[in-house]
Amino acid sequence: MTRTPSIRIFDTTLRDGEQAAGINLNTEEKLRIALELSRMNVDIIEAGFPAASKGDFDAVRTVAERVSGPVIAALARTRTTDLDAAWAAVRVAKRPRIHTFLATSPIHMEYKLRMTPDQVIEEIRRGVSYARSLAEDVEFSAEDASRSDPDFLARAFRAAAECGATTLNIPDTVGYAIPDEFGAFVRDIIDRTGVPDVFWSVHCHNDLGLAVMNSIAAVRAGVRQVECTVNGLGERAGNASLEEIVMVLRTRSDSFSADTGIYATGLCAASALVSRLTGFPVPPNKAVVGSNAFAHEAGIHQHGMLCNARTYEIMRPEDVGAMGSRLVLGKHSGRHAFAKHLGESGFALTEDQISEAFSLFKDLCDRKGTVTGDDIESLVTNDILGASDGRRITLRSYLVQVGGGRGTATVTIEEDGVEKTDAATGNGPVDAAYSAIRRIVGMEPELEQFSIRAVGEASDALGEATVTLSVDPQDGTGQLRSTGRGSSTDVIEAGIKAYIDGINRLFRMAASKGASLYAAHVG
Repeated sequence: MTRTPSIRIFDTTLRDGEQAAGINLNTEEKLRIALELSRMNVDIIEAGFPAASKGDFDAVRTVAERVSGPVIAALARTRTTDLDAAWAAVRVAKRPRIHTFLATSPIHMEYKLRMTPDQVIEEIRRGVSYARSLAEDVEFSAEDASRSDPDFLARAFRAAAECGATTLNIPDTVGYAIPDEFGAFVRDIIDRTGVPDVFWSVHCHNDLGLAVMNSIAAVRAGVRQVECTVNGLGERAGNASLEEIVMVLRTRSDSFSADTGIYATGLCAASALVSRLTGFPVPPNKAVVGSNAFAHEAGIHQHGMLCNARTYEIMRPEDVGAMGSRLVLGKHSGRHAFAKHLGESGFALTEDQISEAFSLFKDLCDRKGTVTGDDIESLVTNDILGASDGRRITLRSYLVQVGGGRGTATVTIEEDGVEKTDAATGNGPVDAAYSAIRRIVGMEPELEQFSIRAVGEASDALGEATVTLSVDPQDGTGQLRSTGRGSSTDVIEAGIKAYIDGINRLFRMAASKGASLYAAHVG
């Protein structure tokens, strides 16, 4: 089956997506999202509703000025003032579009518009004609099309096309449609309207959880533009999800002759950006971009993944810009995944030790809701290898001073009941303390990463420090890497505790592999 990039992706994250309760994007945030969409090769970006407010007008105009590549569309009612505002905002775009709309369902015409069907047709003609006098690219949407009379809807679309609309959109505004019915409905409307020289589109909402399915049904029925949003954001339950539409068409290429021109490797980045700027978290089980989309816990699944990822993954994580597959260790996990995790963590255990550790791990899963990598490490080092295996140091005291852009630290460490004290200087108090600790223990692990964050907002909030350390014993056992953590109301103390925790973990890992860590072997 020959595939062509013939389905246009019309992204309305900046307009309909922002209409989700609780979302309010400023101009700079909208621009960042628009640029990300442009990098993904989105065909049309609906940048906003310029007549809604000065802020929305300014945002649309900024996107129109600074984003090239996609068509930049602005939404407008059929009112002249709306259309003027829309054109003023997008006319600076290299490829501007006016998107105008009017409701066509009986309930909307009677209760919202208070207009007769003939009046609605006349208003469509007037509004579209005026829009076309401003812009060459005009889209008309029949609001609440899925609850409209087919004969009247076709009449409305013919009127819009006759007056210059180049794209006709069939919205399922309230998410009322059901896929098989909607596909037949869309096909019927296209045939009834009888205007071949237009681009047909759909815009589906998710009130019944069917927005993506209805959009796909419409593609089968002949539409060539799908309106959607990143993460499925939008009014009420949201819109059709952009990432799902793209990957349905791509993954099931055996069933569709059409594809999009979207660079799918940018899907996860776009999802993360939109989530961060809107404050709407992505559910872990969200298709394509959720954190669990490529996570596997069940033992049977994990075994299959270790044999061949295609056993349980219908798309590759890298195809959508995800970091990779994850084998999540929990009560449903199998021995194969557990053993793989131990090996990747630097533990060299016998088969009997792995079996014993796996049994203890299963017991821990039954007692503890979430089992972390630290839990597994503690289990192995304490219960399998023995708490006495490997060196262990303990912080007894520290004193730091800062002056002239330099730090001085005096640190006291206890090891095997013996206290040792040393002092050093560095680029700040934490760096100086780390230098003193290295002098005491006689090893110099590489500090690959350091981070600290506040937990809480009060003045006595805890600081949580995390470090990643690595060292190569140079004895053939391979590089060791550990993550150390520490917390304290004093951020310097938190950093010191994290460093000591990381070193102790290196000691335990080295012991498990029969390696020694001392000055002659590191540096």
